Amino acid sequence: MAFEFTDANFQEAAIVQENPNTDKVVVVDFWAEWCGPCRMITPLIEQLSEEYKGDAIVGKLNVDNNPQIAQKYGVRSIPTILFLKNGEIFDKQVGVTTKKALAAKIDAALAS
Repeated sequence: MAFEFTDANFQEAAIVQENPNTDKVVVVDFWAEWCGPCRMITPLIEQLSEEYKGDAIVGKLNVDNNPQIAQKYGVRSIPTILFLKNGEIFDKQVGVTTKKALAAKIDAALAS
């Protein structure tokens, strides 16, 4: 199951890693329940969460319930998926895409 990011846990879960020497990639899907394209991405996020377990933290942040983080990162359209590495934005995907495209972005972040 994909990690559930919130305004309250985002800093600790996505930015500050347990071990500062880790190169874990963090993938955050900004979504809302009323968003049809977001519901199309959800199964892909769930699958990637399982496939990259141990290498990446893959999760979702509901923008209706957690507006602070969405505002902080300038998310204006959903779905928006941010790929973070070492607390910084490595890549970004706005709109619906394929699992293969998302996996390629995660792989690129892991390889860098």
